[in-house]
Amino acid sequence: MCGIVGYIGQRNATGVIISGLKRLEYRGYDSAGLALYSSRRQALVRVRAVGKIAGLVSRIETDLPDHADPDYTLGVGHTRWATHGAPTEANAHPHLSRNGEFAVVHNGIIENYAALKERLIRKGYIFTSETDTEVLAHLVEECYEGDLHCAVAAALEQVEGTYGIAVVGSRHQGLIIAARKGSPIAIGAGQSEAIVASDISAIIGYTKQVVFLNDEDIATITAETLDIASLKNVPVSRALTHIDSNLDQIEKGGFEHFMLKEIHEQPQALANAIRGRLLEKDGTTRLGGMQMTSAEIARISHISIAACGTSYYAGMVGKYLFEDLAGLPTDIEQAAEFRYRNPIIEPDTLMLAISQSGETADTIAAVREALRKGATVLGICNVVGSTIARDTGRGVYLHAGPEIGVASTKAFTAQVAVLAMLAIIFGRARRLSGSKGRELVRELTRAPAIVAAMLEEEGAIKVIAEKYARSEHMFYLGRGYMYPAALEGALKLKEISYIHAEGYHAAELKHGPIALLDEHVPVVVAVPDLPGKSKTISNMQECRARGSSVIAIATSGDDEAISSCNDVIRVPRCLEFLAPIPVVIAEQLLAYHIARFRGCPIDQPRNLAKSVTVE
Repeated sequence: MCGIVGYIGQRNATGVIISGLKRLEYRGYDSAGLALYSSRRQALVRVRAVGKIAGLVSRIETDLPDHADPDYTLGVGHTRWATHGAPTEANAHPHLSRNGEFAVVHNGIIENYAALKERLIRKGYIFTSETDTEVLAHLVEECYEGDLHCAVAAALEQVEGTYGIAVVGSRHQGLIIAARKGSPIAIGAGQSEAIVASDISAIIGYTKQVVFLNDEDIATITAETLDIASLKNVPVSRALTHIDSNLDQIEKGGFEHFMLKEIHEQPQALANAIRGRLLEKDGTTRLGGMQMTSAEIARISHISIAACGTSYYAGMVGKYLFEDLAGLPTDIEQAAEFRYRNPIIEPDTLMLAISQSGETADTIAAVREALRKGATVLGICNVVGSTIARDTGRGVYLHAGPEIGVASTKAFTAQVAVLAMLAIIFGRARRLSGSKGRELVRELTRAPAIVAAMLEEEGAIKVIAEKYARSEHMFYLGRGYMYPAALEGALKLKEISYIHAEGYHAAELKHGPIALLDEHVPVVVAVPDLPGKSKTISNMQECRARGSSVIAIATSGDDEAISSCNDVIRVPRCLEFLAPIPVVIAEQLLAYHIARFRGCPIDQPRNLAKSVTVE
């Protein structure tokens, strides 16, 4: 959520910042702005607007007609997702200091801002916004004694909370100061230029060489140099990371929406996730990033999975996988709950922290709590250099490629594939035979083809979607591995179509939720040809008896559920441990086309952000 872009170099800063902010639109925002240093005026100029980047561009063209001049080579920009104060121009970033000499853009939350604001007001500072960020701008001015780095450090010493910030000053036209604590900041190092951003997607069009700040790092950035120190002004060194992503991966590629593109990228994403990791002869998999010996793997007696949202539902699939294939007791925890409930971490506990972005605030906090309590922690992330990847020091990258649509699609299926590979490794260390391991690995090699076959059903799914697009309530049901698939299907629908959708274990239907069923509440039932199918069909009949239309997601060639449903979506036959993948893809396509028929903003649904970096 929120986006930061800063630029210093030889290019026109306006163009670089606007281009970068457009790359960050997927993160979710409600206002935008930028501040530029004008060497001709020897001052900072600021333009802000409520709404989309296009509105900001219009304001820039009106209020700053010389914005394309080579005069502007330094600046910072921001897209804001409202926390403190409504989406208004006054609350939009950047925020200026009282004297107008310093501009600050900020992601995160300053928890003690009210006390700091009260103190600054008593000293004569005037606040023009409701935000916590404006406090930072005034603190920088209050602490400034000629050195911008020292002023920012002194200001940050006074704050409690999380921040990713970029600061520029009119007396320091060759300088950007950036800092982070709990909210990501990356710095792209180009030829005689540097780009600061909260996400590498704003950087990769200019350079592939990126430095990621750690918590409580402060970076002093010029077009030629990068110096990083701690809050206590102790110099530190951070590695330069090469980013393989390219601009083609964050373009729509002819698809109407990023979400649809990413749904269709899943065969390739799964191929990338398993490439080089399957050892069919040995009936196991190889995940070098685990950095665990066979003896260490064998000693693990308990697995705890921490995640949020879609990653949480992938983790629920993981619980089935680890218990079924490896016989390992596995808990799945909502990451914020893990953080605050004083969890029991036994000596041989392995925690898996799942996050597409690797920047989910609650999951990061859960990782740090688990590390403090002595757990071995593996990160399962998609973004190279993310905070979880760096905090854990070991884990598995998804290699799914950039995911731009707010509603996660290919990350979920790649997470399930990675969890399956992990479960096979742990299973082979315990009770999984070589022949069974080989069977599972062979099925994993089929995963891209299974998904490609599922995508061929899009036309039929689109017809069904049109039929139910005007519904205002829907249920999703499933058993076993299909239970988390039902939860994920309901989440996808509510995220992008704004239909109220609930996912339930099919057996739970009669314990209360069935009271809500009538002819206005369609029910989507995951009922592939797997154990528990007959009982789920009984639940379908209960739904129809209450007047609800039933959409069955059933295995191709299996007609047992046909007489108990109104519509059917076909999924390819596969082994049970992989079945959530095609079923969820069917649900993704159903949600996408329903949202499209309803005219919803699919890639940027209201109130949502791609990466939730605050609690």
